[in-house]
Amino acid sequence: MNLVPLFMAIPLGAAFIVVLLGRFKEAVSDAVAVIVSLILTILSFVLIIPLSQEGIFVYRMGRWIPPWGINLVLDGLSLLMLIIINLVAFLAILYSVSYMKKFTAKSTYYGLFLLMVAGMNGVVLTGDFFNLFVFLEIAAIASYALVAFGVEAEELEASFKYMVMGSVASVLILFSIGLIYSLTGSLNMAHVGTILQGQNGNLISFSMILFLAGFGLKAAIMPFHAWLPDAHPSAPAPISAMLSGVLIKALGVYVLLRIFFNVFGMNIQLSWIFMILGCLSMVGGGLLAIKQEDFKRLLAYSSISQIGLIMLGVGCGNYWGILGALFHLFNHASFKALLFLNSGAVEYSTGTRELKKMGGLSKAMPFTGATSTIGSLSISGIPPLNGFWSKLFIIMGLVYAGRYVLAVITILVSVLTLAYYLKVQRYAFFGKLGEGLEKVKEVPPLMCASMVALAIICVGAGIFFYPIMKTILEPAVRVLQEGIGYSNLILGG
Repeated sequence: MNLVPLFMAIPLGAAFIVVLLGRFKEAVSDAVAVIVSLILTILSFVLIIPLSQEGIFVYRMGRWIPPWGINLVLDGLSLLMLIIINLVAFLAILYSVSYMKKFTAKSTYYGLFLLMVAGMNGVVLTGDFFNLFVFLEIAAIASYALVAFGVEAEELEASFKYMVMGSVASVLILFSIGLIYSLTGSLNMAHVGTILQGQNGNLISFSMILFLAGFGLKAAIMPFHAWLPDAHPSAPAPISAMLSGVLIKALGVYVLLRIFFNVFGMNIQLSWIFMILGCLSMVGGGLLAIKQEDFKRLLAYSSISQIGLIMLGVGCGNYWGILGALFHLFNHASFKALLFLNSGAVEYSTGTRELKKMGGLSKAMPFTGATSTIGSLSISGIPPLNGFWSKLFIIMGLVYAGRYVLAVITILVSVLTLAYYLKVQRYAFFGKLGEGLEKVKEVPPLMCASMVALAIICVGAGIFFYPIMKTILEPAVRVLQEGIGYSNLILGG
C-alpha cells in the first residue's frame, strides 16, 4: 500500500515548507497547514475499504523483507489511531487559524504542530523498535516546544517539567529496547515476538517493567502522571486538545497495547497490572478533578481518569472490554478535544480560566455553551451520546470477566465525572453573567466550526455506534485478540 509512507512524508515536508512560506504571508501558512491536515484526514478514511478486504498491509522500505529491512504496518489498530490523530489534528489546526493570532511566529507553530503529527503517525505505523523510538522523540520534542509556545513563566515551567519527565520516560524506553536487542538480536517487533514466544526470564520481565514505566509516563497513568496537570493547562488550547485527545494515547496507550499484546503476549499477571493501574488512575484522577477551580486543570485531571478507564477495559482482556476501551479511546479524543477547545474559547473571550469568575456564558457564547454541554454529557456517559456506549461495553467486559467490584467502581466514577462536569456547566455557562463580562462575545467562526464538528462527532458516534463498531473498531479488536500470533501474519506478509 503505497499510501502508508505519506502519513509521515507529507507532514514532515509540509512542516518545513510552512515555516518558509509563513515568512512572506501568514495566510499562506494557515492555508498550507489546513490543507495538509485535511489531506491526511481524508487519506485515513480512504484506507478503511482496502484494509477491510486485505486485513493487513506491510510496506517494505527498499523492498527488504522483514525482519531484515524497515517495514511499516497498517492494520485495524493502526488505522483506528490514524483516524483519531489526523481528524483531531485537522480540527485543532482549523481552530488555530483564529486562536493563534494573539501569538507571534504562527508559521513556527504550524511547523512544530505538523512535526508532532508526523511523529505520532510514525509511531502507530512503524514495525520496528528503533523507528518507534525515533518517531516518539520527534513527536515528544515538538510537543515540549508547543507547550512552551506562550513563553510566559507558567508555560516555560510546565514545559520544563514535561521535558524532564518525558526524557526520563525516553531513557527507560531506550534502555528496554537495548535489552530486547541484546536478547533477540532483532529490532523488528514481529520478529522479536516470534523469538520471545514461550520464553520467560528476569531480563524479559525487567524489560517489560521498563516499557510499562516509560510508556506509562507518556500516557500519564497514575502514578506516572505528575507532568500532565501542569502541561495541559499551560499549552495553547489547540495543543491541549492534541495532548489530551491524541498524544497521550498515540505515544502511551497505543504502544503499551501493541507491545504487551502483540510482542510479549498478555497474561493474567499483566491483565491485573493493567486493571490496578487503570483503577488507580480512574479514581485518583476523578477525585482530583472535582477539587479544581481552573477550567483547563480540571480537564487535565479528567484525562488521567479517562485514560484509567481505557486501561481498565483493556486489562479485563475479553471482547467487550477491549471493544469498549478502543471505542472510549476514540470517544475521549473527540469529547476531550472538544472540551479543551471550549476552555480555550472561554479564555479567549473572558481572559480567565477560573470557573468562579465566569457565569452565564451560554447567553453571550451560544455555540461554545451548547457544544460544551454536549461534550460534558458525553464524557459523563449520558445516553445516547458516544461516551455512554464505550462505558457500557467496558462495564459489560468487567462483568463477563467476573470483576464485579471494578464494574461498580466504574459506575461510581462515571457519577463522579458527571458531578464535576455539572460543576463546570453551573459555574461557567449557567446563571447570571459574571462581573466584568458584559462585553463578552462569541469566538470567531473557524473556532466555532471546530467545536461544532467535534460535537457532531460526539452525537453521531453515539447514534451510529454500530456501523462504527463493525467498520473501524472490530478490526482493531481482532489485532489485539490475535496476540503474539499476529507476528506470523507480518513476517509471512
